[in-house]
Amino acid sequence: MRTSDTSHRSASRKRATAYGALAAATALLAGAVQAGATASADIKPAAAAAKAVAKGADPGALPAKLSPAKRAELLREANSTKADTAKDLGLGAKEKLVVRDVLQDRDGTTHTRYERTYDGLPVLGGDLVVDAAKSGKTEGVTRAAKSALKGVATTAAVKPAAAERQAVKAAAADGSKKTAADRAPRKVVWMAQGKPTLAYETVVGGLQDDGTPNQLHVVTDAATGKKLYEWQGIENGTGNTQYSGTVTLGTAQSGSSYTLNDTGRGGHKTYNLNHGSSGTGTLYSGADDVWGNGSASNTETAAADAHYGAAETWDYYKNVQGRTGIRGDGVAAYSRVHYGNAYVNAFWDDSCFCMTYGDGSGNLKPLTSIDVAGHEMTHGVTAATAGLNYSGESGGLNEATSDIFGTAVEFYANNASDVGDYLIGEKIDINGDGTPLRYQDKPSRDGTSPDSWYSGLGNLDVHYSSGPANHFFYLLSEGSGAKVINGVSYNSPTADGLPVTGIGRAKAELIWFKALTTKFTSTTNYAAARTGTLAVAGELYGTTSTEYKAVQDAWAGIAVGSRSGGGGGGTSFENTADVAIPDAGAAVTSSIAVTGRTGNAPSNLSVAVDIVHTWRGDLVVDLVAPDGSTYRLKNSSGSDSADNVNATYTVNASSEVANGTWKLKVQDVAAQDTGYINSWKLTFP
Repeated sequence: MRTSDTSHRSASRKRATAYGALAAATALLAGAVQAGATASADIKPAAAAAKAVAKGADPGALPAKLSPAKRAELLREANSTKADTAKDLGLGAKEKLVVRDVLQDRDGTTHTRYERTYDGLPVLGGDLVVDAAKSGKTEGVTRAAKSALKGVATTAAVKPAAAERQAVKAAAADGSKKTAADRAPRKVVWMAQGKPTLAYETVVGGLQDDGTPNQLHVVTDAATGKKLYEWQGIENGTGNTQYSGTVTLGTAQSGSSYTLNDTGRGGHKTYNLNHGSSGTGTLYSGADDVWGNGSASNTETAAADAHYGAAETWDYYKNVQGRTGIRGDGVAAYSRVHYGNAYVNAFWDDSCFCMTYGDGSGNLKPLTSIDVAGHEMTHGVTAATAGLNYSGESGGLNEATSDIFGTAVEFYANNASDVGDYLIGEKIDINGDGTPLRYQDKPSRDGTSPDSWYSGLGNLDVHYSSGPANHFFYLLSEGSGAKVINGVSYNSPTADGLPVTGIGRAKAELIWFKALTTKFTSTTNYAAARTGTLAVAGELYGTTSTEYKAVQDAWAGIAVGSRSGGGGGGTSFENTADVAIPDAGAAVTSSIAVTGRTGNAPSNLSVAVDIVHTWRGDLVVDLVAPDGSTYRLKNSSGSDSADNVNATYTVNASSEVANGTWKLKVQDVAAQDTGYINSWKLTFP
């Protein structure tokens, strides 16, 4: 067995092709009362929050709290040395680096995120993160794609007009009535699926069929005209408010007039769209610094909730994760309320760096609850850091990240009217029966989201493929089984039927945030997310720590990777011999002889697979029982562009006799990429 090298948005119940938080607060009236600019001071003690997160961690590995000025200085340094960095990384003469973001740990380790260009063209999916020690020595590189970026023709055979027609047609399927692209197709190098390809990126606007703004990005092969990929630039969700009670808001005073301008938090402003669907709207202003009355009939109520949610989200990221503002630059986004007419959604738009809320069914339930605000604004954090593609498994991780930090903001707000929980959108009654939009302890309770990873997960709408990652976060925070937290009952299962012991929400949040900002890239899938979170847990707590083992077990609990003890219990049989997988060739097998068992195999047979491969999407993987029966573990997929297969599958093999020779069958069904079976294991719980 060789050691594997596996470095590698919202709350919508829309149709499966759709793509997308407000924190609670307190005021002097039943809605929200602002207390002037001084009210924007930190509501939660920063030291206490940081202490709760950092407990037990290596102090040097914790994120440093960068001021906007210090971050700007680090960005200048990275820009001044990017040519040398490109040379050190062995990039080709036509490749250049573009500095996108920078973070730093307390020990001086710097994590710099770069985009790339090739012969002057943007490289989509070519992003990478360089980790450098305080001395300046490079310690590690995480790449969105590992293929070499060379030999790419820059002359297109397909005309831009053909790419535009294709994009407009795709947007029309989502409800857009636009007949032309918002901007002409731009030539790019598409690398997000592995092999670099000259392509066009076209963006089409208009409105989707539910009234959500459209910002569809379509990538077209410039040589063949084939559509390679598409994603929605508007990340949307749902929510409603009037549940936060009386809150204190940050406002600004000019003479005898007050405005919803939180000068203490980067100048966050809240605007009234007055049921329009474009423009900025009108900044809320008033003579008494008292906003709303707790009822949707008062237009200021939704504004108060939105303003408060933005404040709590800002405070959480600053006080707990050391990030000042969504981009880390000290600049606030802005909020717009009363979008459209009876619009049952909310969305983040990175192009305007703004958050927008509809008023819900009958204009009676504004989508402005705490977790919805935290959720939507976290899309902005993800866009500024990992930039997770909003489609496939990376899109599910994008959505889960927003759910995770929507939950984190809700707990942080500590609002008596909306207590922290692991339910998403529980205040908005989007289903009309009092049930939440999503459940992190058992995602399948919503009727659509899966609890665990499986090979076809990336084909689901991103709001549902987020389910397993939400489940991972809950398991890592609280553990499996039945329990009551803040008066809410939970009962979280695991894919392998074995228990998981949680390490607490604060540590789980820290691990996910640091992985998002220093390990994840635009193409990160579930297997790579496991790799990234384990790397972070090792940096923070050590690879033999309780926390590291809990991360392993929580991933195994959603069928991604193995348990910390090599299965976590039961009886295991393993084959560690390498078996080469021929490129676009015949299937190969690796055998395990199972002995000493009585009767049939279990209904939750655990199959842990470790395959090293340069393009996992080429692979079809089956489990073959002793009698020759075949169980499909993984299908091939052209959009599954990451390296390696490192996953644990659960198979109902109860109709099979346990003893005998079991086989793992693997076939590479496409050309150009190679690999081998590194090891695999059967565990009988």
